[in-house]
Formats: sequence, C-alpha cells, structure tokens
Amino acid sequence: MTRHGVLTGGTWCHDRNLMVDVWPAEDGRADVIAEESGGGGSACNLAVGIRTLDPALPVATMGLIGDDADGRFLLAFADRHGIDRTRLAVTREAATDYTLAFSTQSSGRRTHISAFGTSGLLTPEHFNFTQVTHRIFHLGLPGVHRIMDAPWQGEANGWVDTLKRARAAGLQTNLELVSIAPEANAALVRPCLPHLDLLVVNDHEIAGIAGIPTVQAGRTDVAACIAAAIAALAAGAMQVVAVHFPRGGVVVTRDGGLFVRGSVRVPQAQIAGANGAGDAFAAGFVYGMHERWPIEQALALGHAAAAASLRRLSTTDGLEPWRECLHLAASWGWHEDP
Repeated sequence: MTRHGVLTGGTWCHDRNLMVDVWPAEDGRADVIAEESGGGGSACNLAVGIRTLDPALPVATMGLIGDDADGRFLLAFADRHGIDRTRLAVTREAATDYTLAFSTQSSGRRTHISAFGTSGLLTPEHFNFTQVTHRIFHLGLPGVHRIMDAPWQGEANGWVDTLKRARAAGLQTNLELVSIAPEANAALVRPCLPHLDLLVVNDHEIAGIAGIPTVQAGRTDVAACIAAAIAALAAGAMQVVAVHFPRGGVVVTRDGGLFVRGSVRVPQAQIAGANGAGDAFAAGFVYGMHERWPIEQALALGHAAAAASLRRLSTTDGLEPWRECLHLAASWGWHEDP
C-alpha cells in the first residue's frame, strides 16, 4: 500500500478564545477586549493545521464529540477545512468538551479553563484503523481522557493499546501532550515511547518524560532539552524527537543527528495570543516529516507555522499555506541564538 496523508485522533473541543486586558485576582474583574470562536484540541488543531499548510494533502480524524451545539459547531469546522470526519463519533451520553482560552494583553500569558465531557468516554474502541491509508497518525491528549488514561486490556493505558494497533496497521505514530504535572506526564507517556515513531513536544513536556529539568529561572536550558530528548529517544522507538520552546527548538535523531534552530523574531505588535502556537509548530514539523524534508527544513517550517499562528487569538486562524509561512518568517527574521 502506498500511504499518503495524516490521520489525527483524540481531543476535539470548542475553544472560546478571549483576550482580556489584565488577569484578575479572585473577586476581581477584567475586560474582554477581543474574542474568537474556533475548534480546539490536539486532533482538531493538527488536522486543521496540516490542511492549511497544504490543502491538497488528505487529512482525516478520529475522536468523540457530543450531539449538541458545540459538537455541531466542530463538525461544521471540520467540513470547512476539508477534513474527513467520517470516523469522528457522536454521542448523546456526554456534552462536547469546551475550553475558555484566555490571553492576557498586559502580560502575554495564557490561561485555559476546560470542561471535559466526551473526553471521559473516549476509549481505544473509537480508533478503527481498517482501510486507513494515511502515513502518519497523530494522537493526543494523555491526561485529559479518563478511560484512555487507565489500564486497558492488559496494557498500561489506552494510549499504548491504540498506538500499538496503529503501528500494526502500518501507520507511523506521533503523540501530543498537554500541560499536566510532570510525574503524571511521565507515568502516562513513558509506556507509550516504545510504540512511537515521532515525538514532538515542548520544553516542559520533555522534562516530565525524561525527569530532567529544562527551564531555569524562567528561561529554557537548551543543553538540558537536548539531554532530555536524547534520554527519551533511548527509552523509546522514535526515530526523531523534536522539542520546541519560545526562543527555538532542538531535534535529535536515532542515527545521532542533532539540530538546533532559533525561532522567528515575531514583532510584538503582531502577537495576538500564544494559544495554539505549539500545535502549529507540530503541524509544520509533522508536515515536513510526511514530505520527507531534511530535518532542518521541517524544523524551520515548524517555527514559521508557530510564528504565523501568533497573529490570531484562535489556535489555527493565523496559519497560511507552507510557502507563505516561510515567506513571513523570512520577512521577520530569525533568532540566531535560542
């Protein structure tokens, strides 16, 4: 079989993106100065990101949403972006997940408040790889899916079961993570490492997996990220581990390759919010891997896609086709030293 395209699986949620002037203390208040509504979650964001970077590439998704207004919004969102959502199941047993995604104008920080409904009902049985012809399977998010996080039919958790079946079906696998406590991250993700071909994570997430601190006094330690990526690589089956952070990214490969690149110098006036920048990086990098680009080019596109995404509050609306993302990055320039 000639495999082509990207399949995503896992979290779909309705994001209500809000820009506030300040982040208030308890009993305080803030003013909403901008808002956007959009799709969110790992399966949604990467699917939309890949389709935006290359509208010709086949992209499909798997997951579970509710039979409600938020669910119907997400179905229409998938249709608008040309995503095959025939494997996106709908249930009446729980409400669709949603997230209030706040960006604070005064600090540039972001805060997410989520309501998980259908995520708690997602199981490995929602992932059927029969007749799937895509090349890469992108799965997430460990830590927010109750049944998937628990042991499943003799496996450490449902993620392991799903990844093993995806690889047995001929797919290359990648796992996306979410910001949870490092020890919880490690417990869920380490059993998955032997069943992954790619791993694209941020500096905090690789720290949890490897047990190596990567951020000191608020600044990412590049050497520590490299050490943590190498440790994760040694514990798994991945051919490539990529770690991104605001000032840059590092990639280590099974054959001993090491690549370090600074991120794009995004003008402060262009930044609307950081929500979705990590997903955009993953979309750019995974797209480069799918197209069998050299690592340096895939890393550059990851940074360029992340930079483009910063221009909008929502997770995906700032993205453009891959050539335009790279052109935008070239016009803004690059950080020389991450």
